[in-house]
Amino acid sequence: MHQSHMLIDGEQVISLSRKTEIIYNPSNQEPVAEVAVGSRQDACLALEAAKRAFLIWSATSCQERAIILHSAADLVRKRVDGIAVLLTLEMGKPLRNARMEVLSSADVLDYYAEEGKRNCGEWISSSHSRSIVLRQPVGVAALITPWNFPVDLLAWKVAPALASGCTFVAKPPSLAPLAATEFVRAVIDAGLPAGAANVVHGPGSTVGAELVENPISRKIAFTGETETGRWIMAHAAAHIKRLSLELGGQSPFIVCADSDLQAAAAAAAQRAFSNMGQICISVNRIYVAQEVAEPFTEELVRRAERMKIGDGMQTDVDLGPMFSRMLRERTKEHVADAIEKGAELLTGGEEPVGEAYERGYFYRPTVLDNADHRMMVMREETFGPVAPIMKFKTLDDAIALANDTEYGLAAYVFTNDLKTALSAAERLEAGGIGVNINNVVDLQAPFGGWKESGLGRELGRYGLEAYLETKHIRLGM
Repeated sequence: MHQSHMLIDGEQVISLSRKTEIIYNPSNQEPVAEVAVGSRQDACLALEAAKRAFLIWSATSCQERAIILHSAADLVRKRVDGIAVLLTLEMGKPLRNARMEVLSSADVLDYYAEEGKRNCGEWISSSHSRSIVLRQPVGVAALITPWNFPVDLLAWKVAPALASGCTFVAKPPSLAPLAATEFVRAVIDAGLPAGAANVVHGPGSTVGAELVENPISRKIAFTGETETGRWIMAHAAAHIKRLSLELGGQSPFIVCADSDLQAAAAAAAQRAFSNMGQICISVNRIYVAQEVAEPFTEELVRRAERMKIGDGMQTDVDLGPMFSRMLRERTKEHVADAIEKGAELLTGGEEPVGEAYERGYFYRPTVLDNADHRMMVMREETFGPVAPIMKFKTLDDAIALANDTEYGLAAYVFTNDLKTALSAAERLEAGGIGVNINNVVDLQAPFGGWKESGLGRELGRYGLEAYLETKHIRLGM
């Protein structure tokens, strides 16, 4: 099995307690790796190492940082096959998707290598003084990331943190830490000073809590559940720490009567079912104009039924397993609740049959018709491959339904009318709006949520600013 150690102060280390855990493949429950499991003490050692390294890294020029980040991107690309295999084995996604994720993380490193050079400050003149405005690194950052995109979402934090001059301690997901750790190892191997990048494995209740509560960390960047985000906000308040929180979602998908129904159905299917629906910006609720509901629904069902499910290591599968038994059970509970309250099951709603599926957490892509807001699937984040459909009469009705949630991460609208597109985009309450596209992520643009979907932004120059403090120097003349 693969052995995954922690990374502290430039070294691969076991935990002080020597505790380890086994990571299992969600496709077949076979053991994949043995992982060192840290504690509060290990997290504290990593924070202290990052604090020492901050004095060196923050004083390193942005040009030198860029050289190292570009080298890190090159190393990640050279190691893509090995990292991608670990990613598929630990969380299940098809290998080709895992490779895409790892390669995307290298692109993020390259982007911030250059974006860091543009942190130039300002010079302001007045009659009796001159003002210099600097943006300097906030300090040691704690980076806490989820299992569904364990490499890419970590890169969104690692790259701007390092480009800004911050050092960090990362806590990858407890049940899927392998690929994330290897990604950071590649970054370290590119030439970072010892302690600038650290990884501590372990549960959020101990390792995560130490990273949040210890006064050494000055910035917390977290992607995960809203409830955990509330806990982080409350405990980070003791030291007034900077926060970036990308939390839960319940993304609506509006299909107007004038839209290209083939394109809309293809986009809805891909965003609802890819990664088995385990995406923060997955399509969770579909609102379709009643006059085109039947052809749209038929096309969505056809696309759902064409998707091939299997072990992610197979080259021809579209969907791997779900990540855990708990998530599959929650998905089944949401589907059963919807059917009990009047929804019609059009396809899916069950585990695939056959020997190949007996030991994995597989579930068929599911389409529900006649859904409404009494159902859990329309109110809560299922995080499974379920697409519930509800019909609407007017665009005003659709927008009201779409906004009827405490979440606001992403929303989608399909229409061929520019006025409709702009009107809907301006009125939808979400941090990212996709118009005739099923993805609101762009490396150069801000990503983050409204309402209880979080605060702060990642990606683009906004992601770099999240790791910088502003300083005003006034010079008397």
